[in-house]
Amino acid sequence: MKKVPEPSSQLDTLPVTALKGVGPRVATRLERLGIRTVQDVLFHLPMRYEDRTRVVPMGALRHGEHVVVQGEVDLAEVRFGRRRSLLVRISDGTGALTLRFFHFNAAQKAGFERGRGIRCYGEVRTGAATLEMIHPEYQLIDSQESIVAEDHLTPVYPATGGVHQLTLRALTEQALRYLDGDHTGCLADWLPAELVTEFKMTSLLAALRYVHRPPTNALVESLSEGSHPAQQRLAFEELLAHHLSLRRVRQRASHAAAPILKGSRKLVDTYIKSLPFVLTAAQQCVNSEIQHDLARPHPMARLVQGDVGSGKTVVAACAALTAVEAGYQVALMAPTELLAEQHYRSFSEWLAALDVKLVWHAGKSKGKAREAALQAIGSGAAAIAIGTHALFQEEVVFAKLGLVIIDEQHRFGVHQRLALRDKGREGKSRPHQLVMTATPIPRTLAMTVYADLDTSVIDELPLGREPVKTVVIPQDRREEVIQSVNKACLSGRQAYWVCTLIEESEVLQCQAAEKTVELLAGSLPGLRIGLVHGRQKSAQKESMMAAFKAGDLDLLVATTVIEVGVDVPNASLMIIENPERLGLAQLHQLRGRVGRGRQQSSCVLLYQPPLSDNARDRLAVLRESSDGFEIARRDMELRGPGEVLGTRQTGEMQFHIADLLRDESLLGAVEKAATRLLDSHPGNVDPLIRRWLGESVNYGEV
Repeated sequence: MKKVPEPSSQLDTLPVTALKGVGPRVATRLERLGIRTVQDVLFHLPMRYEDRTRVVPMGALRHGEHVVVQGEVDLAEVRFGRRRSLLVRISDGTGALTLRFFHFNAAQKAGFERGRGIRCYGEVRTGAATLEMIHPEYQLIDSQESIVAEDHLTPVYPATGGVHQLTLRALTEQALRYLDGDHTGCLADWLPAELVTEFKMTSLLAALRYVHRPPTNALVESLSEGSHPAQQRLAFEELLAHHLSLRRVRQRASHAAAPILKGSRKLVDTYIKSLPFVLTAAQQCVNSEIQHDLARPHPMARLVQGDVGSGKTVVAACAALTAVEAGYQVALMAPTELLAEQHYRSFSEWLAALDVKLVWHAGKSKGKAREAALQAIGSGAAAIAIGTHALFQEEVVFAKLGLVIIDEQHRFGVHQRLALRDKGREGKSRPHQLVMTATPIPRTLAMTVYADLDTSVIDELPLGREPVKTVVIPQDRREEVIQSVNKACLSGRQAYWVCTLIEESEVLQCQAAEKTVELLAGSLPGLRIGLVHGRQKSAQKESMMAAFKAGDLDLLVATTVIEVGVDVPNASLMIIENPERLGLAQLHQLRGRVGRGRQQSSCVLLYQPPLSDNARDRLAVLRESSDGFEIARRDMELRGPGEVLGTRQTGEMQFHIADLLRDESLLGAVEKAATRLLDSHPGNVDPLIRRWLGESVNYGEV
């Protein structure tokens, strides 16, 4: 029998193996869920609840209900059809029900003896002879055992292979006992009492007991919405832990040294004078903030948010030239080869007269070109290196890296961002870092998601830019759209035709684009049509884009690889096929490829009916608004912050209970609480971060 720990034992250090039923094999499986200690069990929170508080007579069952039934086994037999299945007929005197199992073994079948009592929970479906439950959760009992329903709502936890709901509930039951009687001191509350009182929060222990075992009279609606005070207390603490972890990154960086990047501004001034336009007031303001940061002996960590076409890259070029003039190298990283190529082309044009050597480096770079790039970066001959995440691979060694610029920050994880920064470490000195995003997010969210960064916003478009007119048209008017393209191109303008993602497959997406080129070539014999997709070689994509930009092509058929970075002022019409497959932020990015010249531009969203209500709402937002902040806000409402910010892909900001959008009202208080903890209770910070982030807390040390 396992020894019960003394009341003084802390649950954050008590291994999960202290709980009954957890041996080495189960412990290994639990580790996949991030559960290593008894504290981790308590903070592995339910994702939803089921009401199993009453047993329903089988004669009263209806299709689609999720219910508890109790009766006796009448018959168990294996049926052979298209799929082998185990059928178990049960009854309770009011009616009968069939349990169907597709995955079973001989021992399981033998357990269903005739006359044996059974209690099970599942979804009722219509079957061949009776109503059915497929793979219900069940428990074999003494047939004389009286009907006892649950005395609380049943939690459903995130699970993994080999760790079932019954196991997680049993472990939680044991862990909750440590919160009773003499054991209550086993779990520390890292929020000081004055903060709990000030923000009118429930106690930590009460919150945990409630979310794991809500009483039968609990408001299921508020629990499912995540708005119950017990959930809000835990959500607050989780948001606080994430915010503090990023503040820790920032704190460490502020104590580090960085090169002072300050010069005569000759390169920057010459570059700005050479531009065919005047910088907007917003660009000038952000430029000043960056120049101020670069002149300090601590590493800049600044995020520049700017809507599509607001001129973030021009500001980045000014920062790069400041570093070069101070004698340091610059690394500019983009999430895709096409965007990196666009940056390389833009910088090459802008800096051609300034005698600044650029080099290109990506994962697909091969042979002598690759060797030459690595040699130029390593020797310091290359002042600016532009490429993809290949820039932070081990073989890339910078001679004197002073500034790292990262475009489309939300496509990269914190790990990748810090790995590139560490390329320039010299003793305690680190390079400055500038990150850019065209997915603007509200300030309150930015405080949480980018708490390790100072934030600047370019909130105006260049003079003369007209908003893009957006129309939504069904596929059955496709021929009409094709004729509009023909008319626009014959009048001297250019157009994009975008084929969107098909079943998450790049191969199918590219095939669709190739097929579209064939069909459009047949319908529009007088137009010069090009094709760009993700599976083409870099040189092929590059030459196609160059031809389009030079006006040698009228129509460019492309996949979503052109989402960012492509700048062709004469392109004034964009057709996006199947826009219902994309998020609002991505559609807004694509639309931003037109409207970059002086003439009125249009975007046609060519959808496949029927549209779901959600898709109809999303397309309506795009038709009505051209404000990137408003579009991002609505996108987060409709799809969730994880999708919009890219955190679902990168593994960051994966919350147990908090929801960035739902809990946005907590973020102001979270920022205040973080400052108070760092100032007055610094010893509480790291254990609070570890409680919620576990091992991932190490990203601050990458």
